[in-house]
Amino acid sequence: MERDVYGEALYDYHALNALSEPLLLHSSYGDIEEMPIDVFFRDADDFPELEHIALALCDGHVLDVGAGVGSHALYLQEKGFVVDALEVSNTACEVMKNRGVREIIQADFFNLKVDKGYDTLLFLMNGIGLAGSIEGLRKLLRHSKTLMSEKGQLIFDSSDISYLYEEYRIPKPDHYLGEIHFQYEYKGQVGQPFDWLYIDQQALIALAHEEDWVVQILFEDDQDQYLVRMEPRKAVND
Repeated sequence: MERDVYGEALYDYHALNALSEPLLLHSSYGDIEEMPIDVFFRDADDFPELEHIALALCDGHVLDVGAGVGSHALYLQEKGFVVDALEVSNTACEVMKNRGVREIIQADFFNLKVDKGYDTLLFLMNGIGLAGSIEGLRKLLRHSKTLMSEKGQLIFDSSDISYLYEEYRIPKPDHYLGEIHFQYEYKGQVGQPFDWLYIDQQALIALAHEEDWVVQILFEDDQDQYLVRMEPRKAVND
């Protein structure tokens, strides 16, 4: 059975409010960095402006995708929203439950099926990255339509990371620059490699239009991060 080293680090931090060893993140662009675990446990006072805007735009029944330990779900609960926290890590789901998240779904986003659609699909902290690739993002957008109500919207943030190839002086790959391979390491245990996507605005808009989505870029910060609201084109025309 695969070790959920990401979940183990979250659980240890929740239990002890500190880690005896860092959670490391290996990347395909050659860097190994320490993952600041406390970022997953922030409260509203520590949310950046981009996340506050995103949360203020939530409407109706919300699906918080890649909920982690539930910081955004807890905030929305306190505001009176009905919110389901979706997370693939069983250990992270246990932490969410301990923290007071009421509705938790342990599942892979791409395997999720619902009878009644969500009004908001929320992917914060570059949660859209779970698509893994440009083609994966097409699949994600198509699957999202099956999970949304007639008035459904998709809200997420991402960023342009092409600068990393110059910063680390590595050759540009044959695939899209924002398609990255990651791997967590914790207490000497290395987790399963996974693909993650960062997409620039121009590539996103082009792809979204091909898949019949309307795109609104709502906010940009000084670190090349941006916030997006999208809805299916047919929903706008109906």
